[in-house]
Amino acid sequence: MKLHYRIIGEGNPVLLLHGLFGMSDNLQSFGRQLAEKNNKVIIVDLRNHGQSPHDSAHSYQLMADDMVKLIENLGLSKVDIIGHSMGGKVVLKLLNTHPEKINKAIVIDIAPWHYPIHHREILDALLSIDLTIIRTRKEAESALAENIKDQGTLFFLLKNLYWKAPEQLAWRFNLQTLTQQIEMIGEETWPEKIIATPILFVRAENSNYIDPYRMNEILKWFPNAELTEIKNSGHWVHADQPAALLEVVDGFISTPYSSIGE
Repeated sequence: MKLHYRIIGEGNPVLLLHGLFGMSDNLQSFGRQLAEKNNKVIIVDLRNHGQSPHDSAHSYQLMADDMVKLIENLGLSKVDIIGHSMGGKVVLKLLNTHPEKINKAIVIDIAPWHYPIHHREILDALLSIDLTIIRTRKEAESALAENIKDQGTLFFLLKNLYWKAPEQLAWRFNLQTLTQQIEMIGEETWPEKIIATPILFVRAENSNYIDPYRMNEILKWFPNAELTEIKNSGHWVHADQPAALLEVVDGFISTPYSSIGE
């Protein structure tokens, strides 16, 4: 699968992966700031999201395989990689299957364990909208707002609307496949062997995705893992506290491996 991606800057190659219902557009601002730190930032649309192809299959193994192909097609031997939420689980799967492709990894507000699915309400709301009869973005917003009351979530989803044809709106993400395979989004992504790659887990203070008291479970499989917390942040850390996240990410990437933890 030939994924859509954007490249910003020059220098150390860094892959940047979004979460469920996201796309590369959501990470452009953060990507530009990261590129200013002498990084070549490659912001990727994962399969069934953004401008990447839609497919009937959606799994962490497939998305990890997509990353391997992208890295090879870009002519890169190793990269630093950052993933938010679902993108973070893609990073974890890639570490399991192709750790040789990764220099350092950063996983934002997600962990390897299983998560119960809590996106049904969003999926039901999206499925309730008939885009064959909606003619304006405002109509779509009003229809979606009937079931999604959180303004942040509402506007995040609406960014995925685009004009497929004159007077024909469509979603960037593959709603049908994601609905059919939503259970896999919460799958655990523990490795099959100990992974020595340096990895930073970033926890959002106002989110419950990463339980800091379970860090011992992570260290069992990722002995070079670290945990940091971004204050005053919800799950979308890059939107809530971009400056704080940038400081953490740049510090981890730019610090030589031998000095991590010293």
